[in-house]
This record gives sequence, structure tokens and C-alpha cells, in this order.
Amino acid sequence: MSHVEDELNSQPECWTRAAARAPEHGGALPAPGERVAIVGCGTSYFMAQAVAALREGSGQGETDAFAASEFPHGRSYDRVVALTRSGTTTEVLELLGELRGRTRTTAITADPATPVMDAAEDLVVLDFADERSVVQTRFATTALTLLRTHLGLHTDAVVADARTALRSDLPQGLVDCVQFTFLGRGWTVGLASEAGLKMREASLAWTEAYPAMEYRHGPISITTHGTATWMLGEAPDGLPEQVRETGGLWVAGGLDPLAELVRVQRLAVAVAAARGLDPDRPRHLTRSVILAP
Repeated sequence: MSHVEDELNSQPECWTRAAARAPEHGGALPAPGERVAIVGCGTSYFMAQAVAALREGSGQGETDAFAASEFPHGRSYDRVVALTRSGTTTEVLELLGELRGRTRTTAITADPATPVMDAAEDLVVLDFADERSVVQTRFATTALTLLRTHLGLHTDAVVADARTALRSDLPQGLVDCVQFTFLGRGWTVGLASEAGLKMREASLAWTEAYPAMEYRHGPISITTHGTATWMLGEAPDGLPEQVRETGGLWVAGGLDPLAELVRVQRLAVAVAAARGLDPDRPRHLTRSVILAP
């Protein structure tokens, strides 16, 4: 079993631990009413997008999400939260250094024995969700679970859905598709982008991701026999029928969207195996991006 597969299978347990620990980290996480920016790189950026939409949508305060390299320094925030599995990503550390002394910062990481320990004012360590793999799975979803719990939006049903996602069969014919499009709405737009990234990283698949309502505005033109369109969350009226009319495979997201992401992670491993690829050795990638000075 690959590291990726082993780690993605452990997610229900990681989510349960994160939810139980959320109250002890309350002082380091955004308080209601704070103006907040959440930053990250790669997978962490897509998780930031999901959290920002959840927080603002639940009325807890204006919340933005940025790739760490694109943070708008002309804006004022009460707190900046950085998601960084490794604690060594160059863009995140540079941003935290620039914010020191003028904006309160929190880092959520898997490894405190890294430079992020001294770079952020507050630290949340999810070491039980750390990973050996380059392809990130359980740390990202565990960090999101922690923040969903902090927002009062996590339930035991999410963990139950994750267990279902791990034991249920993938739709017939899905592994053989040549192209995959992932769709989201609201907070699941970030999850759709992450789903596409997982497929590209682990299996070199041709993937795209869009807000669901934008899919009709051009992207549906590539949909045909041998392609799959996967909805994370509730689909807009009429869209499943439109996809089926093209001959493409429609995959409905019947589970909690975060559990649906677990199903996509499984698909990425399955497609990699079908193509003779090792998901633990993704092409051109390293576990952390550290740029030379």
C-alpha cells in the first residue's frame, strides 16, 4: 500500500481527533467578528478558499483567501491564518515575516519543529495528521475539519460519510475516463479545485475545476463519452441532465462534500495504478516548496 493510500484511509480517525481538540485551540483561531485572511499554497490554498466561504457564509466575519504569494499588503486584517503542512514553505514564511508586529498571525501545521514555529504568533499543531507522502490528503482535510468544528459546522455525520466514502465502490467506468471535471458551489468550489489537483498530482490526469454554474459557460463543450463530471455538493437544477445528454459520466455528490473529496482521493490512486504510476512519486513535485534565496 502506498503512503498516499494509507494516509487517506486514516482520515475518519484524524477528523475525530481534530474535532475533539478544537476547543483547546479556540484562542488561536479567528473569533466572531474579526476580519480574517486565510493563506496557503497549493492544497492549503484551496482549503483556505473553503474555510473563507464557510466562515463568511455563517456570519462570523469578513473572510478572504489568498495564495500566500498573492497576499494584498494594502488591506488590513485582524488576523491572518496560514495553513502549512510542512512549516517550511517559502512564500508562507516570507508573508508571516512581513506581517510580524502589525497583524496577528496563526499557523496551522503538522510539524512544530520547523521555521513556522517562530514565524507565527499563534500555532496549532496537528502532528497526528502529518504525512510521509508528497501528495497531501489527511492534513488538509483534518485542518479543514478543525476549522469547521471551530465554526460550529462539523457533525459526527461527516465522519460517518468519510467511512462510507472509503468502503463504497467507485462508479463503474470512472477509472477509465480520459478527462475529469470537478464542480462546486460556495465553500465546495475550493474542494473542487483540490479534487482536480489531487488527480493531476497522483495520476497525471487531465482535470479541470469550476464553480458549478460556470460549467455551462464554455467548459461543458469538452464533455463527451469518456469524460466524467463530478459534483461536490448539491448540483444546480438541470445540470446532471445536461451532462448526461453529452454522453459524459455524471457523478453526483451524495455524501458530505469533504467525504466526497475522500472518494476523489481514492480515484486518484486507482487511476495511478491503472496507468502504472506510483502516487508516492509524483512527477516534478517535492513535499515542500523551498525557494533558493
